[in-house]
Amino acid sequence: MTPLLRLKLRCVGAGLTGWLLLANPRLVRAGTVASYKYEDYREAGGRIAVQTQSALLEQDLTPDLHVKVTGVIDAIAGATPNGQPAPAGSDQVVLTEMHDRRKAWSAELADDISPATLVLGVANSRESDYVSTGWSLNALTAFNQKNTTLRLGVAGTDDDVKVFYQPAWTKKRTFDFITGFTQLLDANTMVAGDFGWGRATGYLSDPYKLVQKSVEVAPGVFLPITYGENRPDWRDKWTLRVALNRAFADLHGALESSYRFYHDTFGTNAHTFELTWLQRLGAKFILQPELRLYEQSAADFYHYQLDQTSIVPAFGPPRSQGPFYSSDYRVSSLRTSTVGLKAVWQVAAHLRLDLALEQYVMRGRDGVTPQSAYPRATIVTAGMQLSW
Repeated sequence: MTPLLRLKLRCVGAGLTGWLLLANPRLVRAGTVASYKYEDYREAGGRIAVQTQSALLEQDLTPDLHVKVTGVIDAIAGATPNGQPAPAGSDQVVLTEMHDRRKAWSAELADDISPATLVLGVANSRESDYVSTGWSLNALTAFNQKNTTLRLGVAGTDDDVKVFYQPAWTKKRTFDFITGFTQLLDANTMVAGDFGWGRATGYLSDPYKLVQKSVEVAPGVFLPITYGENRPDWRDKWTLRVALNRAFADLHGALESSYRFYHDTFGTNAHTFELTWLQRLGAKFILQPELRLYEQSAADFYHYQLDQTSIVPAFGPPRSQGPFYSSDYRVSSLRTSTVGLKAVWQVAAHLRLDLALEQYVMRGRDGVTPQSAYPRATIVTAGMQLSW
């Protein structure tokens, strides 16, 4: 089974390091905060279903010292494409049943050391075949009468991957760097931007994904043979993100917008657009319609099947010298859209409830991979937050 974080079908560059690094340290503290969130991710057609429960506790230890602890439990079950092409006469790719459970926790300690805030984070995530340990360090400083903030961050993970055809667990490591800023242009407008670079090394293949090639076993007799995929054992990635947020006092609303460009040495280019409108309804309600559009090109080594290529696959562990090949639809050329609506109810000064519904659709763009490989999902999220 693939690691659960990647199975939730976010963009190709996502992973544990993402939230360790990109979570924005807060300059403003708010005493004690406790929250709980439940999410149900369910793909159509009996495919993958993920149920996630998370709890968070934030506490001021001193006026300058703040701690945040998060715990997460995921349960996953269902069917997912294993990389084999659809049988002759069908457009339904081959699916494989899977199930697993993930337990994860993270902790952050923030210290306001004038003129900067330093945030140290650690995290651990465990599945039956994947164990990830992460760390992060962010520095955030504000100046220009707190109208400008600058951020610098580094993060890394040390992961162990269980591969069924190898006697020992294999290693995967990541390192990420980010720098960014936010700038208030006026009382209603803020712009932000950041640049990130990251490197992953070690076992980057998916031990449960296959490729298929017809092999001549006798003169004129061909049999479809499956092999484990083989990806490069290192990857560099670059990201550039810009954002614009603006409040509209007359409408009692605000717009949040962003664009993100992603490129990596696998040959993938990706674009992400996000729009959120926050509409206040009275003193206690906020409605948030949301739109997220994502598009990526295929990795250089993606092939729906190998019959039309000169690639000669081999059995056994990944080979760093190549050739490289994968039939995992998640590294193909694809487009996704997410449309959602979130409602927030400020029940009382110290109690907030929220409920969100999202529709997620992924479509292939190469004209070769059947659309049956790509999922559609409904995501329901409910949360509660207490503060004092």
